[in-house]
Amino acid sequence: MSKGGASIPDEEWERFLREAEAGGHGAPEEPSARARMVTQRLQEEPGRPEGWRTYTPPRRRGGKGWAALGLAAAVAVVVMAVGPWGVTDWFDGGDGPAATPLAAESERPTGPPGQVAAGRAPTLDEPFRGSPAARWSDGTAGIHLPEARATGWMNRAEVAEALAKTRDFLAASSLDPAVLRGERPDRAIALINPHQSDVRGFLDKAFRAPDRENDPLLLFSRFRSSDVRPAGDVVKTRGRVTFREGERGAVEVSTDVTYVYPVVRAARGSSEVARTIVRREVVMSWDDPAKIVTEPGTFSLVSYKVDTTNGGCDTYTGYLTPAFLAERAVAEAGDGAVVDPYDRSTSMEERMRAGDDEGCGTATRS
Repeated sequence: MSKGGASIPDEEWERFLREAEAGGHGAPEEPSARARMVTQRLQEEPGRPEGWRTYTPPRRRGGKGWAALGLAAAVAVVVMAVGPWGVTDWFDGGDGPAATPLAAESERPTGPPGQVAAGRAPTLDEPFRGSPAARWSDGTAGIHLPEARATGWMNRAEVAEALAKTRDFLAASSLDPAVLRGERPDRAIALINPHQSDVRGFLDKAFRAPDRENDPLLLFSRFRSSDVRPAGDVVKTRGRVTFREGERGAVEVSTDVTYVYPVVRAARGSSEVARTIVRREVVMSWDDPAKIVTEPGTFSLVSYKVDTTNGGCDTYTGYLTPAFLAERAVAEAGDGAVVDPYDRSTSMEERMRAGDDEGCGTATRS
């Protein structure tokens, strides 16, 4: 039998049906992001057996910028980046370090942050000047964790530990200074279930030979240290973590965080500051080891999406590649969607559906 182009031996399919009929009990299963792909529409169609699984084969949208890829390691499509070309109102404010900090984002905002007053360009001393991120928190302080409660197979204390380890992963993948310098994110990878073979295959390809479908930037923020260096030691963040009971009693944790990275050229004496903005939505499953083959303290990836501004467009080097004024002066305007990278009022999937997916997009500010 074949599902989405993937051949499944008859005996494996019969075993799956027997387990579904029995309520999913039995020996622990090796997690597979492909096996986790559940389409709500198919579940709701009459005549479909309970527990029906479907795999969405890889698909691409036309153009250079917005792309949708159905990876074996992802439940939902992976949203690729909008580039910086044709950025307008690049420096549109004068917020200094004394700006009043925002409260943590405990729920989705109702709209984008307001425009800040026109002012001077950012500097090494004030790298977030002119950006809404000037009022955001630093590092993990900007990632809101909800109050833990007993959920699925975990008690309250275990959920609290899973949430803390989730934030550890976000820090190790997107805030660790060594990873930002381009080193391999070993601490983050160590938190991913090693039995999730399709994800391991993706990671191996991404770091060995990155390409459109196997790009480490989907999960990790990396700059090439020979090109740029950080403008200071602060990364501004804004985002939140939520959780619910998932499949087979797992605790499914969803993360939605925007990171703002100020950088300068690596050359000695460089002082022009550019900002790269990365938003990631990562969903992970803290599985019951009685039902899923896993290792203590690790999670299985369910899905991941990334949206970048001034990080490169249609470049698959495995590194974020910010543009500075000279590059922007000669670059043509993007022919894709116009977006505000600070707008967190809609999910990335909603933004993709509503926008034009042809070509590299244009950011209204950075």
